[in-house]
Amino acid sequence: MNYADAIKAANELTTVLPFLGASPSRKDYEEALSLVEYLIEHQPDSPLVDMLTAKIDKYENDSPEFAEFNARVATIPTGVALLRTLMDQYHLTQSDLENEIGKKSLVSRILNGQRTLTLEHMRALAKRFGLPVSAFVGS
Repeated sequence: MNYADAIKAANELTTVLPFLGASPSRKDYEEALSLVEYLIEHQPDSPLVDMLTAKIDKYENDSPEFAEFNARVATIPTGVALLRTLMDQYHLTQSDLENEIGKKSLVSRILNGQRTLTLEHMRALAKRFGLPVSAFVGS
């Protein structure tokens, strides 16, 4: 391995993709998100996907602009966060989950943190969405 070539390539890459550099800006972050979307659609095996998503993850975890959001997300139980994501992805309403959880009011209370998902809820949701029950169990 030629260290000089590796260093030169890295410097050239950060010139083209400033987000991979030492001090990315919000604009660099937004451009990186856009590039990742493009790569996932057109070249999902590109090593840039892994490099950018790792840097995006670090940026989102460390940036003060995401601190409040990250703190709020950390308080949401894993199962509820997954349920919210599934509802969004599948365009479901609270009423659509009656077979797995129960009445709309119970779903609402679970989503608002007033009640918790039971093991039976988790099993039914896992079956419906083809996921392991453990996906709904958080740490």
